[in-house]
Amino acid sequence: MSEEVISFLIFCHAALGGLALIAGFIAIVAQKGLKVHKVSGKTFFISMVISAILSLLIATQPNHKSPFLLAIGIFTLYFIIAGARALRFKRSQTNLSVDKFLSTVMMLTGLSMIILPIVINGRINIVLAAFGAIGTVFALRDLSLYRQTSTLKKVWLKQHLGKMLGGYISTVTAFIVVNQVIPGIFGWFAPSVLGSFYIAFWIRKLNTSNKRSK
Repeated sequence: MSEEVISFLIFCHAALGGLALIAGFIAIVAQKGLKVHKVSGKTFFISMVISAILSLLIATQPNHKSPFLLAIGIFTLYFIIAGARALRFKRSQTNLSVDKFLSTVMMLTGLSMIILPIVINGRINIVLAAFGAIGTVFALRDLSLYRQTSTLKKVWLKQHLGKMLGGYISTVTAFIVVNQVIPGIFGWFAPSVLGSFYIAFWIRKLNTSNKRSK
């Protein structure tokens, strides 16, 4: 693949990432269930999936090889696709083969993000290890949940919100790191820390709502 083509792919990757950033924000602030939330959510999903796939392609090209970009691309795809597929859990019968496959790939990727830097460089990579641990924990938790099919219908909204917000956190992190909005390692972890509080807020809100409806 020529450098001109790779440069074009990098431009498309960045442009779609920017679109995902805007669409994701609109989906978050819009009232859930309304058309604006659904349209912006679909826009976020499509643009982010294509952007992440392009990052995987770019990361495997000569002079652009990046195990880090490859791992983060898989990390992002897992959260986005798993979050979208969680909408299917509203049904009584759901084929979970794809979901189990995605979780297995994420688990293996997460473990690789932790172990490979130690094997190759002789030391742990803090950023890769942190994101790898997060991905592994989520994947193992999901694999456990998929064994309890009767529970899926009750937690589909939590799964959807948690995963999609996790995907958006990845988008914000990429924007901050690439543009050096927050310098150093803090740029990698600030969105995750703040995003985790926001996810916890929504989960608590859903739990409170469910208790009131009983």
